[in-house]
Amino acid sequence: MTYHRPALALALILSAATPAPAHKLRLQGQAVAVAGSTLSVTPSRDWNSLSRKPGKNAESWTLDGEQLNEITFFGGVPAGSPLVKERSKKQAPLPKFTGTTLLVEVPELLEGTYRTYKNSGAFQLLSTQPGPFLGKPGVVFTYAFTDEDELTRKGEGRAAIIDGKLYMITYEAPSLHFFDRSVEEFHRIAESAKL
Repeated sequence: MTYHRPALALALILSAATPAPAHKLRLQGQAVAVAGSTLSVTPSRDWNSLSRKPGKNAESWTLDGEQLNEITFFGGVPAGSPLVKERSKKQAPLPKFTGTTLLVEVPELLEGTYRTYKNSGAFQLLSTQPGPFLGKPGVVFTYAFTDEDELTRKGEGRAAIIDGKLYMITYEAPSLHFFDRSVEEFHRIAESAKL
């Protein structure tokens, strides 16, 4: 039997996947503040909040393990800060959100972050359009990327800049099966977001 590379990669991940370490269960129907901020969401089903935080103003949740589906909340990233914690400010500096960053530049900020932080050589912005987020003018965007495991993932994000800070929610999962399976859960969480 011949396997195609993406299918084989997905099979290997699934066979090795174990639930990501989680320190807190986020219960269906209960509003919860995320990313150490006043940003709150109400999940429509139970999610696991990962113990590993990607940054000072960020928090990630998963249903089946972070390699299979992940929502990341960015709660009020201030001007002059990267989206996630830098591993090496000298050798691998990350792009920063600035006081002059425009909404239309937010997807590019995420792309630049992933190219360094996730070592993603292939990142493609698929769509960008205006859309409300947190009751303010925002941006809604979709993207695809491949990182070190060589598995293509799809992503969707919603962002707004409020009082000079960046608020954003992203959802990512392998494009084969997992993205479509949970994207509506992401939509419900994003629509429940409040400050």
